[in-house]
Amino acid sequence: MPDPEPLSPELLQDAAATFGLLSASVRLHLMWLLTEAEQDVGTLAEATGQSVATVSHHLGKLKLAGLVRARRSGKRQIHYVDDPHVAHLVRLAIDHHRTESPAARARHA
Repeated sequence: MPDPEPLSPELLQDAAATFGLLSASVRLHLMWLLTEAEQDVGTLAEATGQSVATVSHHLGKLKLAGLVRARRSGKRQIHYVDDPHVAHLVRLAIDHHRTESPAARARHA
């Protein structure tokens, strides 16, 4: 097996920042919901049990990171995932924990 390509400190920092951003459960939940469908802030707030202000704050962080974008539809802003690779990671992580065996969950406790 060939030696893996060396990783630059900048690349590692960028990847760590993405994981750090997704470490907030609200942002992870928003990303999960947006992998399913484009949604407005009110719908996302209702689905997450958060206030519109809280969801807007977290969406702002996701937008700054380039993970989410918004488009206008009438008076509403419709949010959607703008990074399919990160969307895939989110789906993999959530699906992994959904299907994890009870014995594996007990080891994490």
